[in-house]
Amino acid sequence: MTSTEEKNGWDKVYWAYCSGDLKKMLSVTKLETRASNRHFLLQSIIRDTYKLRSDEYYQQLCLKFGEIYFEEYPVFELKLREHFKEDLPRITAFEHYATLLTELGEYEKAITVCKMAISFNLNDGTKSNYQGRIDRINKKIITK
Repeated sequence: MTSTEEKNGWDKVYWAYCSGDLKKMLSVTKLETRASNRHFLLQSIIRDTYKLRSDEYYQQLCLKFGEIYFEEYPVFELKLREHFKEDLPRITAFEHYATLLTELGEYEKAITVCKMAISFNLNDGTKSNYQGRIDRINKKIITK
């Protein structure tokens, strides 16, 4: 790795998530990297496996990496806030993970994911935001 690549964090993890190649992204999940690269890698894996969630294999990958992301997000949050200040890019990992959990009937866990997103002031791009998601999940619990 050149000094420019190292300075900018352009390591194997960075190049894997930039590639958009799910297989490459999955191959570097165990490598050490900076927090921002790890965030974008996991978010990309979650996004891509979420799109393929009708296949059991990808659904399980989405759940696995959703859980990892959920656990690691507090570290990402600090680094992302340092870099982006108050103008964070949209964090889609929580949306995808919470939606998949809801689809699988894991309502309480989906609500926990939404509450964490709220605690970090994240926006899901909808009018009612994560609170609206929680309300909709609660309706599913009631009608269950």
